[in-house]
Amino acid sequence: MTRVVVYTAPNSEWCEKVKQFLKENDIRFDEVDLSKEPERIRELEQKSGQRGVPVIDVDGVIVVGFDEEKLIKALHL
Repeated sequence: MTRVVVYTAPNSEWCEKVKQFLKENDIRFDEVDLSKEPERIRELEQKSGQRGVPVIDVDGVIVVGFDEEKLIKALHL
C-alpha cells in the first residue's frame, strides 16, 4: 500500500486543494500540521529542501506544492 504524508499549515489554500484532490481520488494520507508539530519542520526541510507547504511524500517521492501532474504520476493514477 502506498504511504502518503502531506505536510500542511492552517489557512493554506494550496494545502486544502491537495487534501481535496487526494480525497476525491480515494487516496488515504497522513497529515502533518506543522503548526501543531513544529518539531517536524526539520524533517520537512530534509525531504524537500524547504519550509513551504504543501509538501507531499508519496513513498519517498517528494512533490512540492499542489502539482496535479506530478501527484498523478507519483500516485500512479
